[in-house]
Amino acid sequence: MRIAIAGGGLGGLTLARILHRHGIDAVVYEREAHRSARPQGGSLDLHPESGQQALADAGLTVRFQEQARPEGEEHRILDPAGRVLVHHEPRPGSFAGRPEIDRRALRDLLLDALPGGTVRWGHRLAEAAPGAGGGWELTFDGGHRTGCDVLIGADGARSVVRALLTDVQPSYVATLVELSIGDVDRRHPTIADLVGPGNLWCVGANQILAAQRLGDGSLRVGVSLRAPDRPVDTYRSKRALLELFDGWDPRLTALIDAGDGDPAPRLIAATPAGARWPGRPGVTLIGDAAHLMAPVGEGANQAMLDAAELAARLAADPHDPDAAIRSYETAMFTRIHPIAEMSARIQAMMLSPTAAEDIVRFFTRPAAPAAAD
Repeated sequence: MRIAIAGGGLGGLTLARILHRHGIDAVVYEREAHRSARPQGGSLDLHPESGQQALADAGLTVRFQEQARPEGEEHRILDPAGRVLVHHEPRPGSFAGRPEIDRRALRDLLLDALPGGTVRWGHRLAEAAPGAGGGWELTFDGGHRTGCDVLIGADGARSVVRALLTDVQPSYVATLVELSIGDVDRRHPTIADLVGPGNLWCVGANQILAAQRLGDGSLRVGVSLRAPDRPVDTYRSKRALLELFDGWDPRLTALIDAGDGDPAPRLIAATPAGARWPGRPGVTLIGDAAHLMAPVGEGANQAMLDAAELAARLAADPHDPDAAIRSYETAMFTRIHPIAEMSARIQAMMLSPTAAEDIVRFFTRPAAPAAAD
């Protein structure tokens, strides 16, 4: 059984690692030229029931705990005047919650756990078509071709593999503008104190100014706005961003002023919460390729759990991969639908006119009562 995984992100690498633990080989085709070809983004909070569970299945819990930062779970929410609305402080040194880990560190951890040659760098999938004798013929940029029996699309928001299964297209739900501040403790100690060891959200009407501490001592700053009502290039200057936050406490807008380089804007998309497909032999999707959600903390976690569940089914029934895929898809659709709906609600809440009040209620709501024996 020749398994090809399109995409070397967290989902694709988790899948390859768990399959390898079960003695099943897979090849990961990744468009990037090498593992350090581009920055991998900010920090992730890995959830015990999804991302951490997948790492346990991959046999990487100890390595994860060596790299993760439980203190990064600290979360501060402020209003535009700089008043603290919510301050969550995790239990020191505890991995029981949702510890943070840099995307780069997590990806490197997974890459280092794979046999050499598993990832074929510089292979951007251009087309996938049924093979003459069954399976799939893959064509990459530059004309290189290869075949496989089972194709798994882990190729993200603009998935090529998705088109084999569904014509559902993502739609834009927000605009995100990012900056970074390097060596923040030395260069900008006041900003470092404001953000703390974890995450800061400054919440106003229809917009959020956020900052996130990374393990290398830098900050990742993000401005979240509603679905685009003006050209995205408008936000490539700090002046344009600062105009959006006119009247906010200068301690907060200092996050923009201190950014290294120009802002980098991009559009955020999502697929409909109930999207699914009827199934097709020898092909399936995981992660953003399967269920692109608003970036509110579930995307990477669910991609890794997809990988773990699909790998377990393929390992349990290696002689009937189509049955394994059908079983995976049925369970995945059931699991993802409420999570995708919840992510869409949270995204809308965060960028609403009453975001501050709604977010405070969300983070301070009482826990559900324990069920009676």
